[in-house]
Amino acid sequence: MADQPLNPRGAATYRRILDVATQEFAEHGIAGARIERIVVAARTNKAQLYAYFGNKEGLFDAIFFGSLERIVNVVPIDATDLADWAVRLYDEYLRRPDLIRLATWVRLERRPAGHLVDSRDRLDDRKLLAIAEAQAAGLVRQGDPFDVMTMVIAMSMAWSPVSNVYAATAEEPPEVHDQRRTLLRESVRRAVAAD
Repeated sequence: MADQPLNPRGAATYRRILDVATQEFAEHGIAGARIERIVVAARTNKAQLYAYFGNKEGLFDAIFFGSLERIVNVVPIDATDLADWAVRLYDEYLRRPDLIRLATWVRLERRPAGHLVDSRDRLDDRKLLAIAEAQAAGLVRQGDPFDVMTMVIAMSMAWSPVSNVYAATAEEPPEVHDQRRTLLRESVRRAVAAD
């Protein structure tokens, strides 16, 4: 993938491509996304898109890894309060359902088992260290920090756009979200409490 262009016009095109492609991939997956739809909606052409991203896979990777970084930066972990972290993840899924859908497409189309991304691309190190430190301080139950993190994330996704039971939306009444946040907070707090 090429670095983001410096001139304002090129930067605007680059951003439009990313925005349009994010929605395209979130809706249709990697295999179902169409470059033709992306370039038309982004008001550009294939040559420009390929100059920035190389190919369809490169475009998806730019979007997907950007979404992982966004989640890490927008919803930083607080291992001393994993229940609050789970609720903040829930809220982020409401704000940006496309991001969780992208991760689901990776699971369905690229990596049906094991880690979602290769170890060189993972952003878990800080989270795992924070959980291990909270465990050492007696604030979080013992166990593999990765498994604790995985469980908390899974709980935060109970009503996510990829739930097998019910997908929540931001348009639902605030009191419904408040009830879910309370249940999620209590459930995570109990699940991760030190023995």
